[in-house]
Amino acid sequence: MRFEGTIKSWNDERGFGFIEPAKGGQEVFVHIKAFPRSFGRPQVNQRISFEVEFGPQGKKRARNVEPALQVRPGVRARHDSPAQWGVATLFAIPAFLVLYLLVSVLWRPPHWFAAAYLGFSLLTFLAYALDKASAVDGSRRVPERTLHTLALAGGWPGALLAQQFLRHKSIKAGFRSVFWGTVAVNVLVFLVLCSPAASPLWSGR
Repeated sequence: MRFEGTIKSWNDERGFGFIEPAKGGQEVFVHIKAFPRSFGRPQVNQRISFEVEFGPQGKKRARNVEPALQVRPGVRARHDSPAQWGVATLFAIPAFLVLYLLVSVLWRPPHWFAAAYLGFSLLTFLAYALDKASAVDGSRRVPERTLHTLALAGGWPGALLAQQFLRHKSIKAGFRSVFWGTVAVNVLVFLVLCSPAASPLWSGR
């Protein structure tokens, strides 16, 4: 996860300084090695974006520093638009609810299917919230594999809501591709398990 901030102080002789995060909080140490060669000489009050890692002594420091993208006043970057993934979220969940209703009427699946979706969705939403808090604090993150596993198990509606309302994991293209793959697989497995061919599994025949 990248953050934005301003170079608050810089010691050119020793090659290090401190960054003031745009959203407030403790200043972050930054070494000249965190800047690419093309960056040039760091300047005080220069706007930058950066990632955070822990140094040998457990203190936070910046890495992969880049110049901050300049956005015209009053115009939000396209990737930060709340509506970017809002359409997918508003379409996917209601569409699945309609599908679940039709399956329930036609094939009468076990009631615990609904409870499983609700439970895993809640668990997945909490996992996203924990991961976002960890990203802000610079602490240990929730592995993406865990988030995908929860979505595949039936927690993808909760993941969609978390992506929309928490604004987390809603930009990274690679993550989004795998996520939508887990949604497709989960829905397909749901249909197979609820079909008449699988009914003996639930009816005990």
